[in-house]
Amino acid sequence: MPAERQHDTVDSVGGVIHDGAMGYLVYGMLQSLDGYIADVDGELTLPVPGPALHRYFNEQQRQTVLSIYGRKLWDMMQYWADPDDGDDPAADEFAQEWQATPIVVVSTTLTKVPPGVRLISTDVVDAIRALKDDVDGRIEVGGAQLAATLGRAGLIDEYALSLQPVVLGAGTPYFADGFTPDLEFVGSEALDDGVVLARYVPRR
Repeated sequence: MPAERQHDTVDSVGGVIHDGAMGYLVYGMLQSLDGYIADVDGELTLPVPGPALHRYFNEQQRQTVLSIYGRKLWDMMQYWADPDDGDDPAADEFAQEWQATPIVVVSTTLTKVPPGVRLISTDVVDAIRALKDDVDGRIEVGGAQLAATLGRAGLIDEYALSLQPVVLGAGTPYFADGFTPDLEFVGSEALDDGVVLARYVPRR
């Protein structure tokens, strides 16, 4: 696994949260207004971010010291390992930041991952808790089922809901079925492309 990036711990809008040597785990994904992160086939069909919004997410990726993906999201995110050549500087920048970020994949079905990527197949909660204790900085987690598992174990520090102005009607919900965390609103921000970021933390 590549050497971890060294950053101050930051929240979803770039502010410093704390200086302790511990990971701050954020579950953040784009979603529709009716709460879906993917369509009924599990495909990411939400609008592609424009350049300004893309740069916002590029900065989030730059501040991330570790990315943790479930199997389905990992399959999609691998695109950024070797993206299509194009004339989109914002996308090119994201690819560079993504490739520089250490990655963990959580899956019980995968048997191998590319060099530099860590695979966790068993004892997921204990393994992620150990990573969180060892890493200093912002950790992103992606995937609704994985987030539900970690959320139930009390490992997620923040839920960042990036709401796009579209309605899907059905699909994969941001909060997996049966996962109903008790959350407290901590802030919001209007982003480009009509996206609103709403931030919540577990109620203590």
